[in-house]
Amino acid sequence: MTQANTHSPQPHPTSPWRTDLLAGISVFLIALPLCLGIATASGVAPFAGILAGVIGGLVVALLSGSRLSVSGPAAGLVVIVVQALATLGSFSAFLTALVLAGALQLVFGFLRAGRLASYIPLPVINGMLAAIGILLLVNQLPLATGLGNGDVSAVMPLLALVSLTVLIAWETPALRAFALVRAIPAPLAVVSLGIAATALLDTFMPDVALAASQRVSMPSLGSWDALSGAFTFADFTQWLNPDVWRVAVVLAIVASLETLLSLEALEQIDPAHRKAAPDRELKAQGVGNLLAGLLGALPLTAVVVRSAANVHAGARGRLSCVTHGAMLLIACLALTSVINMIPLASLAAILIHTGYKLARPQLFVSMGKAGFAQFVPFIGTIVGVLATDLLVGIVIGFVLSVVLVVERNIRRVLSFTHNGDHYLLTVRKSATFFCTPQLKHYLEQIPSGATLILDATHADHIDHDVHQVVDTYAARAGAGGVRIEYKQWPARR
Repeated sequence: MTQANTHSPQPHPTSPWRTDLLAGISVFLIALPLCLGIATASGVAPFAGILAGVIGGLVVALLSGSRLSVSGPAAGLVVIVVQALATLGSFSAFLTALVLAGALQLVFGFLRAGRLASYIPLPVINGMLAAIGILLLVNQLPLATGLGNGDVSAVMPLLALVSLTVLIAWETPALRAFALVRAIPAPLAVVSLGIAATALLDTFMPDVALAASQRVSMPSLGSWDALSGAFTFADFTQWLNPDVWRVAVVLAIVASLETLLSLEALEQIDPAHRKAAPDRELKAQGVGNLLAGLLGALPLTAVVVRSAANVHAGARGRLSCVTHGAMLLIACLALTSVINMIPLASLAAILIHTGYKLARPQLFVSMGKAGFAQFVPFIGTIVGVLATDLLVGIVIGFVLSVVLVVERNIRRVLSFTHNGDHYLLTVRKSATFFCTPQLKHYLEQIPSGATLILDATHADHIDHDVHQVVDTYAARAGAGGVRIEYKQWPARR
């Protein structure tokens, strides 16, 4: 008699392609409002934001060395776009700078510059992000209050306030306990609420309904002529303009930094902790930004928020990124009427919330607790960015970091103590010309008739300039009655 099989059948594991498709849909639902919001905040057509997301999904994802990284327009680049448009005077001139920026990123990749980002001090990176957050807050508050587009409305600030409340509440443990809240991304909830409010006002309260200038305004792209007319092309007559090159350099550096930082963050949250080749990623981003400049899209980077959402949705491969890009393309072709019902106040609230998270008060507190050497470059970067631009701010923060490191190392190289009329000057590590001001200061404190002991027992190297200062002092020390003793002091070469 055959024994019956008492084991219950094992469920078939979910197919990787099905998991990736579902993850791609989740990322799309987050990316759509962000693409629209970033385009609006940048002062360009909504299509430019969606097109950047499409390029990130359909092009960059296939070239990237990361299987899970999602690229698209980033809130951190809004400030650069706004400042560049004001400087260059037209979106087509900006697109020329974007093409050049993409080419520079390709060069970075071929020169294997991907690892250089690790040399940027953390206080400078935090300062750059905090400054971007502050500028986002400042730029979006007028729109959220209904004063940014010339049409004063009591509905706009109310919608913005409700949207901000939803965004904040959506992350609280009390609401996260509900499966529905965990399933719906907060930006999508805010945008859906805004669409519902627009529809209700249009139907029941037309007197206070939102004007066209207070909503997303994207032309219908249902025909080939309409679609081809939506593209904007670079003005290559501007390629010798120094301002265009300056914008290109800023875009290339900041977009590369954001991308590489996103890869590092993604490696931490990826269950498999897979590493992505940074140089290959720079090449992929370079191709993406070059194409974005040629077609009239916003600049793009790898984005932490969308990449994290991709991981949390269970993505396993590039299909999820491609799916999100394809759905963005379908949305801008088939859902224009729905997209145009989104209030600008809702998008402004999303960016205000993003800006707050970038410049959260806890960041300032933690940087302050980290010490003087961390806090000064952090604040210096913020002040530099707010007073000038991103590139100058980063340079200021970097210089401050280097100066403080050098100063700290100098203080550790020389030590000076005394007991009665015996003075001990100890040299540790490498004594370079940076030490000479401090060395002269110590030597000036030795009174006549004292004994000076120069101890180089733990010195690795003593520079020519240091020898020169000591020899000059020794030549006149005898006249002042100072006796010098050398302890393993190396001979001058």
